[in-house]
Amino acid sequence: MVYRDDYFIRHSIAVSAVILHAWITHKHNGDLSARWEENFLHAITKNFTLLKSVPPFERPFKDHQVCLEWNMNYIWNLQANKIPQCPLENDVVNILSFPYASSGENTGIVKKFQRFQNRELEATRRQRIDYPMFTISVWLYLLHYCKAHLCGILYFVDSNEMYGTPSLFLTEEGYLHIQMHLVKGEDLAVKTNFILPLQKWFRLDISFNGGQIIVTANIGQDLKSYHNQSIIFREDFYYNDTDGYFILGGSRYAPGIEGFFGPMKYYRLSVMETEQIFNPLFKKQLADQIELYYERCAEIKEIVSLYANIIWQDNDNPRMCNRKNYYLDLNARYGRLSTCRSFPWGKELKDRYLNLFQVLQEKDLSSVPGSQNDSVLEVGGRIFEKAVKRLSGIDGLHQISSIIPSLMDSSCCGYHKASYFLAVFYETGLNVPIDHLQGMLYSLVGAQGSERLSAMNLGYKHYQGIDDYPLDWELSYAYYSNIATKTPLDQHTLQGDQAYVETIRLKDDEMLKVQTKEDGDVFMWLKHEATRGNAAAQQRLAQMLFWGQQGVAKNPEAAIEWYAKGALETEDPALIYDYAIVLFKGQGVQKNRRLALELMKKAAAKGLHQAVNGLGWYYHKFRKNYVKAAKYWLKAEEMGNPDASYNLGVLYLDGIFPGVTGRNQTLAGEYFHKAAQGGHIEGTLWCSLYYMTGNLETFPRDPEKAVVWAKHVAEKNGYLGHVIRKALNAYLDMSWHEALLYSVLAAETGIEVSQTNLAHICEERPELARRYLGVNCVWRYYNFSVFQIDAPAFGFFNLALLIEEGATIPYHILEYLEIDQTLHSNNISILQELYERCWSHSNEDSLSPCSLALFYFYFRIVCNGIFHSTPIYFLGTFLVSILIALAVQYFQSVSANGPPASVSQLSSEIAPSIANPAALEQEEAIPANNLEQRG
Repeated sequence: MVYRDDYFIRHSIAVSAVILHAWITHKHNGDLSARWEENFLHAITKNFTLLKSVPPFERPFKDHQVCLEWNMNYIWNLQANKIPQCPLENDVVNILSFPYASSGENTGIVKKFQRFQNRELEATRRQRIDYPMFTISVWLYLLHYCKAHLCGILYFVDSNEMYGTPSLFLTEEGYLHIQMHLVKGEDLAVKTNFILPLQKWFRLDISFNGGQIIVTANIGQDLKSYHNQSIIFREDFYYNDTDGYFILGGSRYAPGIEGFFGPMKYYRLSVMETEQIFNPLFKKQLADQIELYYERCAEIKEIVSLYANIIWQDNDNPRMCNRKNYYLDLNARYGRLSTCRSFPWGKELKDRYLNLFQVLQEKDLSSVPGSQNDSVLEVGGRIFEKAVKRLSGIDGLHQISSIIPSLMDSSCCGYHKASYFLAVFYETGLNVPIDHLQGMLYSLVGAQGSERLSAMNLGYKHYQGIDDYPLDWELSYAYYSNIATKTPLDQHTLQGDQAYVETIRLKDDEMLKVQTKEDGDVFMWLKHEATRGNAAAQQRLAQMLFWGQQGVAKNPEAAIEWYAKGALETEDPALIYDYAIVLFKGQGVQKNRRLALELMKKAAAKGLHQAVNGLGWYYHKFRKNYVKAAKYWLKAEEMGNPDASYNLGVLYLDGIFPGVTGRNQTLAGEYFHKAAQGGHIEGTLWCSLYYMTGNLETFPRDPEKAVVWAKHVAEKNGYLGHVIRKALNAYLDMSWHEALLYSVLAAETGIEVSQTNLAHICEERPELARRYLGVNCVWRYYNFSVFQIDAPAFGFFNLALLIEEGATIPYHILEYLEIDQTLHSNNISILQELYERCWSHSNEDSLSPCSLALFYFYFRIVCNGIFHSTPIYFLGTFLVSILIALAVQYFQSVSANGPPASVSQLSSEIAPSIANPAALEQEEAIPANNLEQRG
């Protein structure tokens, strides 16, 4: 307390105030063994005084009369005069600073808050656990009221997975539902006496002051007063915002709102009035564009629905003004006179939406579904199909600027594939001027409309913090987890434009050679072998047809025929198992549970671990025999089956594991993690959620890892696979416009293989890229591919090539790649580092571009060190080039003379089995762990 810290006094006591107490007691009353507090209470007289304390860094050093060795003294002096500073900390948290598109589904943003580092703030927080004093301010743009019982706005989930204080929901009628957890353990809920506005930006301010809640809603940028309500309770609320996590929007417990979240601020320890809150509507231009978009779309939807209604009403009178055929001509001559219903729009409106009215007149709307929403969506789909047909032509990219109005109309009709096309066009400048504002608008609109590629695009941009999108892993996770959750459902519905996501690189000639079609040599050879009874050919052919692989069109019915043929004619356990799954699901054939069980047992007897897992699923799903189910799953899990690991985790999570009482989330998490390591999709999703919430000790909160795991699953989505396949087919057909279009669409979702392939196309066709793209294609997408977590070797190789060609890599990229800053100013050092990483990441045993490039790089360094003569250098380079060419020719000749590829080698990534029992019925894959609203 007296001296400053030095080498001997390491932790002197820091005090802010000292009170000196003095008192007098009678001798006979004084008990020497009594505590001073007791003597103080019985004192005859007492007094106190405040002593002025000296701050720790204003105290003098003590002279210890000791000499330190010079090295110890030097080390101590390096830190002796440094005054540590506490980080600036307050109770204001920016939960959200960029718009979030909430699709009304069961995914949202997860936020978790830690204890304050500042002791005073943390002490205040603890004191207010039973007397909450905090304020929440959030901007909202609602498209619809809740279509379920309650839709999540912002709610707290505690460590026991129960709702806490505060929990804010939107009701079906548009009221705000506020729920609190009480100190005595019960819950209390209240509903506001006013409804929230639709299709207007408004700020909702909610402050808690003990038992009083004040709710204020203000509309627009100028915060025009809308409603204000004060609610008073006599109960004590329990409020501990560090014992769990907050959710914005949806979760597995409740769907989110349909609309957009704007900026959100959270004052953890302060009760603020509306005038005191500083929470402006950031990205004002973007917010205005969202309002304008939905105003325009409301008018377009009204036109389409009214037009369709008029057409349907006139179906009883088939004589239309703009339709002429033989029957109508006879009816006009000899039939009853009729008149055409006139359309109620004036010239001004028709001129404003000229393109829309042209499309409506060209389309036959008599077969469009009857409900208003379905009819508008159907019209949007037809407009989009017409636009895409023009884009797929020989000069398709040249048509982009002229089809933009059609895509806008299609987007307004709710067909959000058009929204994603528009977002990509504007963000990459694909034959239109780059407009990041419009790109953001249509990305957000598409994601709000559940367009998978739009959500992946936003997830990727927020994950990397590029293209004016802020780096925000929680926001990225919200988008990626949405698509990741849908991916297993999409894979098993087999509907829509889907294809299996294949990792095929345009630089891999061997993979390109085995791409085929139904009339291709590879497919015909496989069919020939399958007809002869080759089990491997039958399975591969069935997989290609079932998933639409290697360029073959998806044909589940034909695939099932091959599965049946292989299962009944051969003893191959994999084919027997696959056909059993088909019979269980009734996909393309009539369900036959008896035969399916017989085949499943037969495959399990042959030692197929998938079939052993399938038997466990059968006893769990149909017999409710958890003892037998666990027995089979434990056996399959020992055999290395990831589905069994996941299913065991579900048993522990639901608390129904035989012989174990209650739920065990920790053990469930361990099984989920093991399943995820084996590639199980649902297991990966659970691990991703655990890493995001941090509610399990075995899964410490790690938002970046959560995003990576969710991204991994989302990139298996079949709708993305369809776009990747279209790009590959167009490339093989040398349809360059279409190849560039679909490669850009796939690359902007953030999947690495498409980014690399797009950069390769731009290298092959530089004139095409320069003419139609507004970005440096090669640089942008090779750069993005290297940024991926599992960037392949050639990502480093391509960066090195760019440096060889004279390009300069920005510092922030080198820092991201963790390249030593001392190398930044030296291209030779950077090249060496990149080539060495390329070689270390290469998995090839023989000569690879990386190994050759590294060898050539070192050879040039040696030549430069030994030979200073320019002619000698070029002569050496020429000789080395000849040697390299001869080596490459030799390896090519060896490959060409090698044995033909077997059936199992036709694809480097064999598709998974047709399905897994854990996912036959999707509700079985999701544990029954729904959280109910209390109160």
